Amino acid sequence: MIRQMLYFQSVVRNNSFSEAAEECHISQSAISQQVQALERELGFNLLERKNRKFSLTSAGEHFYKKSLVLIADYERMCQEARRLATADRAMLTIGFLRCYSGQEFHLALGEFSAKYPDVAVKIEYGNHEELYELLRNGRVDLVLNDQRRAFSDQYVNLILTVGNEYIEISSYNPIAALPSITPQDLKNIPCILVSSKEQQENEKEYYRGVVGFQGEFLYAENLEEARLLVIGGQGFMPVEGAKQAGTFGSPISRIPLCRGEEQITRNYCAFWKKDNSGYYVEEFAELLKQKFRSDASQ
Repeated sequence: MIRQMLYFQSVVRNNSFSEAAEECHISQSAISQQVQALERELGFNLLERKNRKFSLTSAGEHFYKKSLVLIADYERMCQEARRLATADRAMLTIGFLRCYSGQEFHLALGEFSAKYPDVAVKIEYGNHEELYELLRNGRVDLVLNDQRRAFSDQYVNLILTVGNEYIEISSYNPIAALPSITPQDLKNIPCILVSSKEQQENEKEYYRGVVGFQGEFLYAENLEEARLLVIGGQGFMPVEGAKQAGTFGSPISRIPLCRGEEQITRNYCAFWKKDNSGYYVEEFAELLKQKFRSDASQ
């Protein structure tokens, strides 16, 4: 019945027997027969058929929604049982930049987990220095990090993108009307950084000494908390790794951060040790590269 439910879900999702058959790699007549067999086993119609068109019956709509939950639970149950049965399950540990706001990592992670469900993925969050230490000490296999030091030949240094820098600020702040802004323009406004308590001084030193923010610094544990401070008019937040979005939702505006006439840029990279290059590490790095390229082409 599980396979029949999957066929039924595909038919409903695609609103087409022919497209569902193509998705499931079987013939149209076979998928039609499987759905009919499911209906016979249940004892009621899931679909109301008229010529070559169909619609869900009320029972079919209820069954479809509940079957989605059931299949999700079934797949998770199988994965958990498989983990118990496989003592030497493969593990990939990835370090993720705590303040990064782009979606490329999430997209790559989703695709990797779907492609390799038997590989356990563990995520370690950190600021730049924390991720560097995790990688140096062998506690993670790969990190997504910004570049703040010269590349080392001990690592694979894969540049994923050269990102333009922006700040986010309350749309109600008069500065939000500017087409661009410099660190000097922001000297009287607090800078909000996403940072662990242990890394606050390191992050302040970088943003003050390298980027050039000279005002007060405030700290948040995560992006959501930081954006709430921005919306509340408490300061501005430098944006890590995301395209310009004009207005990031009505309460927040995003402004290009420039030095002189040129917008400030930063490299975002995937790093891993050369002596730890394995299939899953390189596979995830390739997916990550694809997501960044796809985002750049849009």
